[in-house]
This record gives sequence, C-alpha cells and structure tokens, in this order.
Amino acid sequence: MKFLVGLLTFVVALIGIFVFLSLPWQALPVLLVLLALWMLLTRRGQQAASVTAVGISTLTQRLGSSAVIVVGIAGVVAVLVAMLAMAQGYSETLRRTGSLDTAIVLRGASAAEVSSVLSHDNAVVIAQAPGIAKDDEGKPIASPELVVAANLPMKGGNPEEDFGSVQLRGIGDEAWKLRTNAKIVAGRRFTPGLRELVAGKGAQRQFDGLEVDHDIKLGNQTWKVVGIFESKDAMESELWGDADVVGPTYRPNGSKSSSSVFVRLTGADAFEPFKAALTSDPRLQVDVDTTQSFFSKQSEGTSKAITAIGIVVGAIMAIGAIFGALNTMFAAVAARAREIATLRAIGFRGLPVVVAIMLETMLLALIGGVLGGLIAWLVFNGFTASTLAAGTTGQLTFQFEVAPKVLWTGLKWALAIGFIGGLYPALRAARLPVTTALREQ
Repeated sequence: MKFLVGLLTFVVALIGIFVFLSLPWQALPVLLVLLALWMLLTRRGQQAASVTAVGISTLTQRLGSSAVIVVGIAGVVAVLVAMLAMAQGYSETLRRTGSLDTAIVLRGASAAEVSSVLSHDNAVVIAQAPGIAKDDEGKPIASPELVVAANLPMKGGNPEEDFGSVQLRGIGDEAWKLRTNAKIVAGRRFTPGLRELVAGKGAQRQFDGLEVDHDIKLGNQTWKVVGIFESKDAMESELWGDADVVGPTYRPNGSKSSSSVFVRLTGADAFEPFKAALTSDPRLQVDVDTTQSFFSKQSEGTSKAITAIGIVVGAIMAIGAIFGALNTMFAAVAARAREIATLRAIGFRGLPVVVAIMLETMLLALIGGVLGGLIAWLVFNGFTASTLAAGTTGQLTFQFEVAPKVLWTGLKWALAIGFIGGLYPALRAARLPVTTALREQ
C-alpha cells in the first residue's frame, strides 16, 4: 500500500512539474500572490508561515548542507542556460537576417542557396514581377546572387593545415540597396570587375588574413580584401565580391547563372501577389519565400538539436542535484524531528509542516538558480562561437544570447529540482508519528 501511495505521489509530482515547466513567467507572480494570501488569511497558512520562518532562521546553522543544494542547482542551471543561450543566439542571428518585406527566390525544390541554380533569363523575369520596390532611378530592387564555398585558414591555427569553409557571395550594386543594414566599418566597397572582396566582421573573427589591404588565396586566384562590413546578422559570416568576377571564377561554364534572387517588396502585403505571379509563370520553376521565413527554417534543426543536448545534459545533472537535495533535507528533517513533533503536538497540522519544508528547499533552489543564471550571463552572454550552418557551405558566426526567457527556463528548472528534493523529506516529517519523533533525539 505504501508503495502504491509513493508511486502515485511521484506520478502526480511529475505531472505537476511538467505543467510548471510549461508556464510563462507571468504565472510565477500569480502563484506567489495566491500563496501569500493563503498564508495571511487561513489558519493553516499562518501555521505554515510560522514554521517556515523558524526553518529559514536556522539556515545559518546549516550553511554547509544548504550550500550543497545551492551549488548543485547552480551548476545545473549554469550549464542549461549556457546551452539554451547558444541555441537562442544561433536562431536569433538567422532570424535577424530576414524580414517580411523582402523575399528570396530559389530554383524549385532547392532546400538552400548552395543547391539552387537560376539562369540569367530567370533572374530577368523575376525582377519584372509585381510587388517589387523601386530605387530612386525607378529600377526594381532585385539582387541576383551567386553563393559558392571557399576555404581559408582558421585564425589561431596552423595556416598550412587548419582550414575552414567560408561562404563567398557574388553580388551586384542591388545587394547594397536591398540590405541597408550592411555598413562598411573599415576600408571601402569592392570595385566591380576586380578581384576584390569585403569581409563580414564574423568571418574576420574566424579566419586568418581578412584584414583591409591583405591578399588572400581563394582556389588558384589571389583576391584583395578591401573592406570590412557589419550587418549584425548571418551575412556577417560571409565574404562578398562582384558576381561578374565570382561567377567566371567558380562557374566557368555558367558564369551568368545565380543561386538565388533577393528582392525588396513594396510591403509585407505584396508578398502573396509576388509569389503567385512567379509560381504561376510557365517560364519558371521556382520556390518563393519571405527571407524571415527562409532563414528561420534554416535555424530550426540546429537550434532544436542544441536545445535537446542542453536538456539531456541538464536532466542528467539535475538527477544528481535532486539526490543532493534529498540527502540534505532528509538530514535537516531528522535534525529537527523533535522540533517538528513538538509543533505537531501543540496543534500544528501536517500540511503546514509540508509546505514549510518545501518552501525552505525551494528558497535554496531559487538562490541556486539565480546564482547559476548569473554565472551563465557573466561568462557566456555575448560569447562568440561558430558552427557550420544548415543549408550553407560556410561557418556561421553567432553570439550566445542569455535572453530573459532563457533565464526563466533556468529558474523553472531550479524550482522543479527544489520541489522534488523537498517533497519526500516534507512528507516524511508530516507523517512521522509524534511519539516516535520525540524519541529520535
């Protein structure tokens, strides 16, 4: 019977934790207000408040055992928040790359730019579609672009052996009009018709030799880096050059082809007519998407994988933290057995005792969660990393982002660990017969 009761308690607690972990942050103040009202307005709540105050006042006498809970949970939260911040930074970098009023056109059934080929005639037809914004000269803002892979030595590695893949994008003047967020921060733009490049700040951080006025080898050709640009999105991880030079260099048999066509629309509401015009044109077989949707999809798989790894690692560490909390709180309950029995004997019911011990454990868990989140924020927020992005041929440089929702997730995990760690010691204290407890010390 006791086994069934224990199993039922575990199942109910597990369901409660899953529900709690899915709550938005706005739910926490509501729960705290309800708890405060219960403690103020009900007799059992007032009893729970009294027992909680006594327990918290004795924490200074149990600093060593309390620190076990705090440090263990802080470690779990720090690791979990770091992994979630990586996923958040990766997806946010790609999300910032797109918008609802710009669109990308690829060859039909192409999952990414690197696998798409559009002819020059295709690009001309696409630029004539309805809904495309015009520049000051009345020309459509449509940018045919060629994406290829290039190898460069990694910064800090052996220049003869440690190479990485960087994405080289061939563009024209229209690309600068379309990406108004791309600004030259050092040097100048490349000169059309010459083997000149501008490098994104992210690429400059990852690869050697990407300094203004430096020559680099791409394949068998020498190119000069003449500028550094900043765009605060995924494009910062690329090199840009003149499409009319990149094309003949990397696609000698199809120098006028492009990988994609980016366009600026007159507004977000112009996307559906633009898409309908292209997909119904018999001269074309293309896929059309907003850049926001396209780049967000590129981040989904990697972000989910990073998040899953973080949750698995966090869960493994959380099990250790839970056992640490259980041992600590069982010891604390045993040390206070006579005190708890005395309270029971003078009229305190079991529920206030359970709530008091749970609140004490969760307070320690909250301190550990805040400490772990603070450590993760100090160490990892803004930390630069890179990975091979889905659908590209090069490294994507991004920054860890310890966003508020990431910290909230870490705090929820901390409180969940504290809940499990305090539940069974609290139930034992409430169920322990008064006569037995009085004889334990």
